[in-house]
Order: sequence, then C-alpha cells, then structure tokens
Amino acid sequence: MRKYFDEQLEQLKTQLLKMGALVEEEIDIAIKSLIDQDLELAEKVFELERKTDELELIIEDKCLDLLALQQPIAKDLRMISTILKIITDLERIGDHGVNIAKVTLKIGKEKLIKPLIDIPRMSDITRKMIKMSLDSFISEDSEKAKKVAEMDDSIDIIYEDIYIELLEMLSNNKKVMNQVIDLLFIGRYLERIADHTTNICEGIIYMTTGERLEF
Repeated sequence: MRKYFDEQLEQLKTQLLKMGALVEEEIDIAIKSLIDQDLELAEKVFELERKTDELELIIEDKCLDLLALQQPIAKDLRMISTILKIITDLERIGDHGVNIAKVTLKIGKEKLIKPLIDIPRMSDITRKMIKMSLDSFISEDSEKAKKVAEMDDSIDIIYEDIYIELLEMLSNNKKVMNQVIDLLFIGRYLERIADHTTNICEGIIYMTTGERLEF
C-alpha cells in the first residue's frame, strides 16, 4: 500500500509541474502578444487556460481519492493539502494570464503610448517565481520558498513605478486615458500573480516545517 501511495504522490508532483509550466507559458505568451501586438498569439492563451483547468481537475480528483482511500496522516496529509492549495493558486494565475490576453485584444493594433519595459520585467520575475516555487515544493526546500516569497517586494516596487509613470502621462494628455487604464490593469494582474505565488510559498513552508508565515 505504501508503494502505491508513493507512486501516486510522484504522479501528482509530475502533474503539478506540468500545470506550473502551462501557467508560465500563459504569462509568457500573454506578455509577448502584448509587446508584439500579435492578436493571434493572444488567442492561444485561452487554449492554454483550458488545458490548465482540465489538469487542475485531474490533480484535484487524484488528491481527493488519496485522501479518501489512503487516509494519510502527518507529513503526507500536509503534502496533499498543500497540492490542493497550490493548484488553486496556479489556476488563478492562469486566469490573470487570460485577463492580460483580453486587454491585449482590446488594445489591438492601436499604437502603444510608451515602450513596454517595466511590464516585461514584472513578467520575467513572476515566471521565475512560479518556477522556483514549484522547484522548492519538489525539493521540499523551505528556505528557497522564503527567498521566492521575498521576491514579491520587487514586483510591488516595479508596479508602483508603472502606476506613477502612467498617471503622469495621463495628467499631461487625457487622450491616453483608455490605454493608461489598460496598462495599469496588466500591471495589477502581474502583481496579483506574484501574490498567488507567495501564497504557494507560504503553503510549502508550512508543509515542510509546520510553521505558518505570511509575507
């Protein structure tokens, strides 16, 4: 029975990494489509989101089966409950990727009001956070999870810079209002992605140490 349980846990970990890779790709494609104003590429985000949702249900069902049939205790129980929380946050991260794609489609081919520098920086950091958080889960490395959670501060700083810059542009030219709002939304979506990744790290820290921390 223990061998079967361990095999099922390994499958769950593999599927979790696959789901994480999908949401990373969603964010990557959503931002690339924005930068290039590639509307066809933006549409691909919706297909990736469908795959993410399907995988979430598969992982959730497998977790519930293990809870019901194996009745795990202690560390095993914490691991399964952490996986259930992680897939919820990953699904919400994917939702924000879709939100970014929707804004990209809304902007369309309209000339961008500024070169996009900070938004891609935020995207790069958030995707790195997602990957590192899942790596810390697989390796059960609470210290790495703490470092990832602390990266959220840099996202907040960049978002604040974007906010100030765009509001200054708006004060000088009311005609850019619609795109200012759109770009602020994108910055906010990326900021929320970092928040969800921080939630994942908090869960990993609890799973590995039993300690509840908030960042």
